[in-house]
Amino acid sequence: MEDFLFGDLGSFDSVRAFLPEEIEAESMRIIRGELSRMGISVPAENEKVVLRCIHATADFDFASNLVFSKDAVSKAVSLLKNGKPVVVTDTNMALSGISSRFCASFGIEKACFMADDDVACASKKSGLTRAACSVDKAVRLFGGRPVFFAVGNAPTALVRLRQLHDAGIFTPAFVVACPVGFVNVVQAKELVLSAPFDSIVARGRKGGSSVAAAIVNALLYS
Repeated sequence: MEDFLFGDLGSFDSVRAFLPEEIEAESMRIIRGELSRMGISVPAENEKVVLRCIHATADFDFASNLVFSKDAVSKAVSLLKNGKPVVVTDTNMALSGISSRFCASFGIEKACFMADDDVACASKKSGLTRAACSVDKAVRLFGGRPVFFAVGNAPTALVRLRQLHDAGIFTPAFVVACPVGFVNVVQAKELVLSAPFDSIVARGRKGGSSVAAAIVNALLYS
């Protein structure tokens, strides 16, 4: 069958035409305008992260619920660009959403172990969640390297990271903590906020894999 394109199917007066490369820039312009009208000022260092989270969700609450540890953005950008870390996610959705092109350009490896058979077996034997067992696997494989965790779904991954740190076993190089939900989500995020490692945390119930990927991408694009 020959390739073909549909012809002009008509237009809608209420829909403005944008070139593909113009859409993101226009979205960011709209977001900045909305924030200005709301009287919300975002620190310059954190702006790209905040804007990209709002862009990914259309939720302006992220202008206030993102909490950054001291110099979090500059430290994360330096780590990603110069430290060749492993970025470990708690969902394959977040893994897929993080720019492979930018990761490759900086020598960054991406990994997610949630669907691995050995993680499923370890979870069944130990009674721990797959997310906790995935953290353990990441530590076993990459414990000698800087590991950047991006968590958008599983609060137990954050709890495990805090347990390993408090036990003197492992400290992550950076943590993006934004699981979404109702059970232990707020509490797990607070464990990260009170930990001494560098982090960006979406305080409260909101978050998700798309938010985790958006934060990492904002740092990569910086």
